[in-house]
Amino acid sequence: MRIILASDHGGLRLKAEIKELLQEMEIEFEDVGCDCEDSVDYPDYALPVAEKVAEGEFDYGILICGTGIGMSIAANKVKGIRCAVVSDEFSAQMSREHNNANVLALGERVIGPGLARKIVKTWLTTEFAGSRHLRRVNKIHALEK
Repeated sequence: MRIILASDHGGLRLKAEIKELLQEMEIEFEDVGCDCEDSVDYPDYALPVAEKVAEGEFDYGILICGTGIGMSIAANKVKGIRCAVVSDEFSAQMSREHNNANVLALGERVIGPGLARKIVKTWLTTEFAGSRHLRRVNKIHALEK
């Protein structure tokens, strides 16, 4: 499994926590920024993550900003991306199991590091259920045409 992740200045500290978790889980990852606390624009970081996941270069993406909302909106503009903003473990599970989300968005100002770790672990270990959910995900793909 290969993960690509990014944050803006509002998600920098939580991104460090997630990188530590990925190392503990022995999951290969690439961090594409940002690396400073100076104000930056979240679409500039969401786009490369979404594009590389859509192109198949990475299996999943993780985006972190203050709320997760801006990153999610930007990532979902890329064809083939199903980015879910998640703030609890159940939603993390369902976003993978039912929606086959391929990008996860988190909000550093919304959740703490302990919950973020649980969310990411749940999200990465939940399989897509397929079946009737595949039909629905295919309908989402059809909307992109």
